[in-house]
Amino acid sequence: MIYDVIILGSGPAGLSAAVYAQRARLNTLIIEEKPMSGGQILDTYEVDNYPGLPGISGFELGQKFRTHADQLGAEFVNEQVQELKDLGEKKLVVTEKSSYETRTLILATGARHRKLNVPGEKELAGVGVSYCATCDGAFFRGKTVAVVGGGDVALEDALFLARGCEKVYLIHRREEFRGARILQERVRESDNIELVLNSNVIEILGEQMVTSVLVHNHVKNERHELQVQGVFIAVGISPNVAAADGLVEQDQQGYIKAGEDAVTSVPGIFAAGDVRTKQLRQVITAASDGANAVISAERYLSGN
Repeated sequence: MIYDVIILGSGPAGLSAAVYAQRARLNTLIIEEKPMSGGQILDTYEVDNYPGLPGISGFELGQKFRTHADQLGAEFVNEQVQELKDLGEKKLVVTEKSSYETRTLILATGARHRKLNVPGEKELAGVGVSYCATCDGAFFRGKTVAVVGGGDVALEDALFLARGCEKVYLIHRREEFRGARILQERVRESDNIELVLNSNVIEILGEQMVTSVLVHNHVKNERHELQVQGVFIAVGISPNVAAADGLVEQDQQGYIKAGEDAVTSVPGIFAAGDVRTKQLRQVITAASDGANAVISAERYLSGN
């Protein structure tokens, strides 16, 4: 069997693509590597910025996306992709269990936040530990939080959170930030941002919620505990592109080069969601990408 479209990934982009592909009556297969659909939002305690569904949990929103695709008859397999091949008019997807042929391929494999890999980070993810200030910042209004990182994203997160939080600790392992000078100036001018430099977070503390972070200053060789209700980790994002490396054009950070139409450098291969070059990585933009990718795939199929 040759599919019209194979979708790699079952986060918001992949599931949105599945819905649109089923409605377009395309012969579709979705390959997901994890045992549960939903992508990164499964780790989000509450999603408050998806239109029409304020306060929904990340798990519930992910399941709603999957249920919608299931109701339309989408076909899913749970397999690990090992290799992708461009055979011209056909694409080959090789997994550890099988091989699948398709006329078009949508890469919706997402991205992963880089972790601190310290005690408490995994256990408190979604209940105080966050990797997205714009997603979760509203839940910490009037509270004290910490931001970890030294690049543009960390500085922007600190400034964003400072608008609503009582206090923001900005923790960076070096003396100088890597972010833009103008952002550094604004951070240093803020009344409620306190810099914690030359320091690493070595543990995030709390039982059911975050209560503090343990910080080590490696210059003074001192440890101290900061009382916070939230920890926002901004030490970078890495796209999940292992199977597509060398197949499609990528930018310096590894993201697949594709615009809002999802078109990549290889005809018949499209990229949607966090894995592609874009300004904003949110559930709503991922869902939009999935729809656009299918429309582009349809146009490609009708022309070939």
